[in-house]
Amino acid sequence: MTTSHLLQTLRGTAAVNRSQMARLIESLSRSVELLSIEIEHEEARTGVYNLSAVTYPVLARSLRARKHNLRITIASLEAQFHATEAA
Repeated sequence: MTTSHLLQTLRGTAAVNRSQMARLIESLSRSVELLSIEIEHEEARTGVYNLSAVTYPVLARSLRARKHNLRITIASLEAQFHATEAA
């Protein structure tokens, strides 16, 4: 009886964790989309689109770095999400 209760608790906890992870992935994906819009806006505002240009906006460059880091985080979370799905 105790083992059955423990298994149900573990399954319930895993389901909650997966749900939270899915919401986090969605939220971070929205953040990436917003960063893309901000980058485009900053490039349009300055008229500089070439990353290698000396005059490329510092704000756009830092937003690109944040966007890149978020994509790495999302990929890691998705891998964990799929790993828990298989288990």
